[in-house]
Amino acid sequence: MSLDAQGWTLAMMLLSGLGMGLVFDGYRVISNELRFSRWWIPVLDLLYWTAATIIVFRVLFESNDGEVRAYVFLGLLIGICCYFWLFSRPVIALVRWLIRAVRKMLHIGASIFELVIIKPLFLIYRLARVILGFLAALTIFLFKIVLQLTRPLWLLLGWLLGPVLRPLGRLLAPVAVWWDKGKRVRAVGGFFSRLWKRWF
Repeated sequence: MSLDAQGWTLAMMLLSGLGMGLVFDGYRVISNELRFSRWWIPVLDLLYWTAATIIVFRVLFESNDGEVRAYVFLGLLIGICCYFWLFSRPVIALVRWLIRAVRKMLHIGASIFELVIIKPLFLIYRLARVILGFLAALTIFLFKIVLQLTRPLWLLLGWLLGPVLRPLGRLLAPVAVWWDKGKRVRAVGGFFSRLWKRWF
């Protein structure tokens, strides 16, 4: 392998080490901020190292056809050490700031959604309840007025139908006796009688 290829491979491994450190710090800060359960940590660690291995091997394959030499590990180690020495603290601070910014943006978005969507819908619901309650009360009031105005007609109708209803009542008397000695019929009749007295 030529010296240029070795230098290119070493540079790629340095960059890979820096990338591994960057992703590790981001993953560590995010897992701490989101408070993952303890049993998730080994799973996430396994995913991280699997992804890092695959990516490093892919970079190595592109740079020198996958030949593993001592300087490959040396480049990775130097890249990781340089990252943790120079960039770890700023990256951790940046990731934490980004997480806080995202949380604030989500909070602002939720507040805007509540102000623009939820509160108007709640006000419309309360207004609809008030209007429906008013319409129901008005309907009942008008219905009572109509019943009072038509009371003479109902009395006249009852007087005209009296000769027809009395024989019908005598005809239904045996049925009433058969049906629990008239208790249920009297209960229904009492209900309609009370209803008639209340309305008329």
